[in-house]
Amino acid sequence: MSYKRTLYAATAIALVTAGGATAENLVIATVNNGDMIRMQGLTQDFTDKTGHTVEWVTLEENVLRQRVTTDIAAKGGSFDIMTIGMYETPIWAANGWLIPMDDLSAEYDADDILPAMRGGLSYEGTLYAAPFYGESSMIMYRTDLMEKAGLEMPKDPTWTFIREAAAAMTDRDNDINGICLRGKAGWGEGGAFITAMSNSFGARWFDEDWNAQFDTQPWADTLNFYVGMMNESGPNGYATNGFNENLNLFQQGKCGMWIDATVAASFVTNPEDSEVADKVGFALAPDNGLGKRSNWLWAWALAVPAGTQKEAAAKSFIEWATSKDYIELVAANEGWANVPPGARTSLYENPNYQEVPFAAMTLESILSADPNNPTVDPVPYVGVQFAAIPEFAGIATEVSQEFSAVYAGQQSVEEALAKAQALTNDAMEAAGYR
Repeated sequence: MSYKRTLYAATAIALVTAGGATAENLVIATVNNGDMIRMQGLTQDFTDKTGHTVEWVTLEENVLRQRVTTDIAAKGGSFDIMTIGMYETPIWAANGWLIPMDDLSAEYDADDILPAMRGGLSYEGTLYAAPFYGESSMIMYRTDLMEKAGLEMPKDPTWTFIREAAAAMTDRDNDINGICLRGKAGWGEGGAFITAMSNSFGARWFDEDWNAQFDTQPWADTLNFYVGMMNESGPNGYATNGFNENLNLFQQGKCGMWIDATVAASFVTNPEDSEVADKVGFALAPDNGLGKRSNWLWAWALAVPAGTQKEAAAKSFIEWATSKDYIELVAANEGWANVPPGARTSLYENPNYQEVPFAAMTLESILSADPNNPTVDPVPYVGVQFAAIPEFAGIATEVSQEFSAVYAGQQSVEEALAKAQALTNDAMEAAGYR
């Protein structure tokens, strides 16, 4: 650290202490994706400004969810800030496990948060987590391989087109898979993808009386289509691939198409990380002509657990990390294409960001997701790739494990759906829904 920077940091700490506050060390649990890793690299800016230091606990997505859920339910107090999403936030807020974000500064401008993100991270009209970034899902594809196959990607393709294109782009001799999709067990990993996909096939988790719906034709159609397409055109071992595994495959030029989080666009177009950065196009997630696309809605957000003894310092970090100034900081260091997307209205009004090739498609995908009406037939739950009830995480993790066993060739689609039907109905009956 330079002398000037050291002096600045020391002055900041002195000012904090003089103002009656104590410099704190904050423990933050977060997910191991690129935007969060980037934030860790910039946190000296926060320390310089506040005197507070940060200790990171960075975990794989499934492990993060398990760790933070266990800790907050048991009032363990291991973390001062948790990275959570739209599923956990309203449920945990209703339990009194989170501290409300109703006292953020005027400069923070909470009204600038995109309504879709603010709504999903609120409980009874009060914000309980601030979105670090927001996302939907969309198609990222190799423009050169699409052209070589003699095809043109529609802006709003169908699943039939995607399967045909995947087969046409597959080149086993050169280790190119026509399509890469999540198959990894976990409600927020492969479970999230197949649930969002199922919406476009007319499937749903529950009917209006909370009866499981896995014994229906739309779920059989979804799973059979997915397995058939992936066996034809997907990578070997796709049953264990999640977001990070597919990202690596795409960056290495081994995927013709990838349907996943819109936030991935900055990683696949970054020439420092991606071998195909200049050959990537974007399109809306596929549909089946039933009125529902297969895109989800999500935010990775920062929240303060009720057990922390460092509420003020934790909120100061959240204001820093999810602010307009942080977006400017990332833009200055990494370029506008790498700022955290999908959280603030002002970002999409910024002329600098409007020049980013995937900005408009990301916003359109986010705005097209409807968590209040996620399925073709009516459902009693809110959520696109999840059902916003406390029992869902446990049930969906088990269901996703059954599905992953199909992808690995360990059981049939029919067997997995029968098991999913039984375990879901058993769990819902035990929980008093039926």
